[in-house]
Amino acid sequence: MTYLDSFFFVSLTTIFSIVNPLGALGPFLAMTANDPKEKRLSTAKRSSLVSFLVLIGCATAGTFIFQFYGISLPAVKIAGGILLFLVALDMINARPSRTKSTSEEAEEGIEKEDVAIFPLAIPLISGPGSIVSVFILAERAQSLLHHFYLYLAIALTMVGVFLILRSGHQIARWLGKIGINVFARLMGLILAAIAAQFVIDGVAAVL
Repeated sequence: MTYLDSFFFVSLTTIFSIVNPLGALGPFLAMTANDPKEKRLSTAKRSSLVSFLVLIGCATAGTFIFQFYGISLPAVKIAGGILLFLVALDMINARPSRTKSTSEEAEEGIEKEDVAIFPLAIPLISGPGSIVSVFILAERAQSLLHHFYLYLAIALTMVGVFLILRSGHQIARWLGKIGINVFARLMGLILAAIAAQFVIDGVAAVL
């Protein structure tokens, strides 16, 4: 596997794991339970699109933000790795991550007429963990082709998010609570390993 191929693979698995579309499925179903099919489809489309734009913006402006605030890449890797590890622990234990959204935000979202942007797109789908991941991956990108692969990984993840939310009720019936928890634990394990590697790379760069 070439470096380009490995960069795309790492980008896709990292972003998909931290976004965790199945993790957003439960809140999506709860917040759109009383909506007609057409509105659920519209909500899934808009939340996926907004999340895509947020992460693309972070991938594009990440370097400028680091330079503006004087933040070094090792610091971002260490802080981001710790944050991702906390999210991974919640996923492994099959419990909602409070780094993505709090119970108060979820309850407020249920009461809102339009939940596509808040809290679905932000912070459930494109939350702090996914934003930090994109920042780090953008800093790792060494060429325009790397950035293209990063954008492609974001796009494919958001297509996956849309497809999963669109078919939410069928997936929930097919997988059941146990199936969704098993998938979350597998994604959490992958994310924990990625988070550990981020911290190792950050510490190694400092030393």
